[in-house]
Amino acid sequence: MKNHDESLINILREHWQLLMNSLKTLKLSVEKCKQIGKKEAYTFSEMESFDSLTSKFGRTSDMYTQKVLRTCWMLLHEPFVPFIDMINQCEKMKLIESADTLVEIRDLRNQIAHEYIPEAIQELVPDVTEYSSHLEKNIHCTKKFLSARKWLLKNVE
Repeated sequence: MKNHDESLINILREHWQLLMNSLKTLKLSVEKCKQIGKKEAYTFSEMESFDSLTSKFGRTSDMYTQKVLRTCWMLLHEPFVPFIDMINQCEKMKLIESADTLVEIRDLRNQIAHEYIPEAIQELVPDVTEYSSHLEKNIHCTKKFLSARKWLLKNVE
């Protein structure tokens, strides 16, 4: 194995651990927001929970697509291509579960990033809770791919 590949594997492992930590907090926020449920009006604390959830969703999806998947792509010695082309190829390689779902996740992340009205964020919460599980399924698929190539440490989550 080349030194460059070893360096990329180490970077991938660091990104993976950060992703696992982020996913863990995202899942906790999803559960908290599910317990809040849908209401006519929300307290400030509940709105903060929604804001935290959407922020964690955006961060986790970015970490997954821009750090983990891009590093995998480099390890596979594939040329740099636009996101849509990369994830379509990743689906064919079984690196991810669904390219279409990742496009939807990215679109939702972009909606969150460009939304400044608190009431609009609360309207996105049902989609965020739904797509968080899809994000987790894609991450699990990637874990199988990485483990098969021995790119993750054995004691990884």
